[in-house]
Amino acid sequence: MKVHTGFIQTESRGHSDIIDLTPDIADCLSGSGLKEGQLTVFAPGSTAAITTIEYEPGLLQDVPAALEKLAPEGARYHHDATWGDGNGNAHVRAALVGASLTVPFIEGRMILGTWQQIVLIDCDNRPRQRRIAVQMMGI
Repeated sequence: MKVHTGFIQTESRGHSDIIDLTPDIADCLSGSGLKEGQLTVFAPGSTAAITTIEYEPGLLQDVPAALEKLAPEGARYHHDATWGDGNGNAHVRAALVGASLTVPFIEGRMILGTWQQIVLIDCDNRPRQRRIAVQMMGI
């Protein structure tokens, strides 16, 4: 079993901005030389999340709208009272979605559904530079 780690650099607008990472992850996998195994995509930091969606205009509006209902901006958060940075909702949103995702691969290709893409949701209240880790294990 071999392990290969790659990184993806991206910029976001914050406020539940959704970025399709699928092509960049596929490039990491291709560069690893691995043919079969699994990969983990991980967003370091506590205000970003990784998940899958169908990356299309309707869901690019629906997902942030749903997150706004669950953890609205402007609501009272104890985190904000402690740190004064106004991003308590971002921490809650990221915690609900999760920071990582594991995807199997065969013949050097991720096993994803036809309309399924891997995305970063940047929940912070400001634009951010993100460095996403992609760690692949396999043969």
